[in-house]
Amino acid sequence: MLKKNLINALIVTVCFLLLTATATLAREEHLPTSKGQTVYVPAYSHIYHGNRESSPLLLTVTVSIRNISPTHNLTISTVDYYASQGEILKKYITAPLVLRPLNSQRFIVAQNDDSGGSGANFIVKWQSAEPISPPIIETIMIGSQNQLGISFTSRGQEIYK
Repeated sequence: MLKKNLINALIVTVCFLLLTATATLAREEHLPTSKGQTVYVPAYSHIYHGNRESSPLLLTVTVSIRNISPTHNLTISTVDYYASQGEILKKYITAPLVLRPLNSQRFIVAQNDDSGGSGANFIVKWQSAEPISPPIIETIMIGSQNQLGISFTSRGQEIYK
């Protein structure tokens, strides 16, 4: 009986040590930081539904840029909107825009603007004086037609050079 209790105590101790080590490693793991990025953000000015490619559902597109740093500014230098074929349609900013800690900014493509197509996208460039957690950059698409309504999001992806 004593031997069984010792084995059980040893098993409990080993499990405790493993859990403690795992928790410590998880706490020490850091998300990557950056001083700037170029980010590709998918957008859809319209989508197709059913078997009717001839009548797409038009969508309002909102690109949202959120500075998730609680202590540092970031500067947005580019927010450009591109069509499915890769041609630039609109430059949303002409001068750098500073986002203070925990601030966000949004840019909108109107629902009746279908020039981007189903493969539209944004290129967003940002930088910071200090390494920070990269901002959350995403698009939100929403539209309705007759009794059909749809909304969804797409998250940006850093473009590596």
